[in-house]
Amino acid sequence: MRIGELAERTGVSTRSLRYYEQHGLLSARRGSNGYRDYSEDDVRLVSEIRALLNVGFTLEDTRPFVDCLRRGHSTGGSCAESVEVYERKLTQIDEEIRVLLARRAEVAAQLAQSCPGCFVRG
Repeated sequence: MRIGELAERTGVSTRSLRYYEQHGLLSARRGSNGYRDYSEDDVRLVSEIRALLNVGFTLEDTRPFVDCLRRGHSTGGSCAESVEVYERKLTQIDEEIRVLLARRAEVAAQLAQSCPGCFVRG
């Protein structure tokens, strides 16, 4: 399939697909006419990349998941390298939550000091 069809089927712009290709996450074959040619496997790779990006992974974080799928695994997260990325991301999210909770407590304390009797939700 050509790049336009891959874009349509995955909901990703052709620009993004070219960007993924530049970063080695996709590898299009070239037809005799010079057009990029993609397979059904590429639909799966792009879907995996988009799903990971949508929950906060970086493009580079997606690499082990793509590599895992390319090696024939049923899911991109079933390889040890992917599990490491998941664990690292969870640690990062936990730290962000701690920072946000501390920031929230500080803002709530400032509100309580500035406005005794004001209701602080949550």
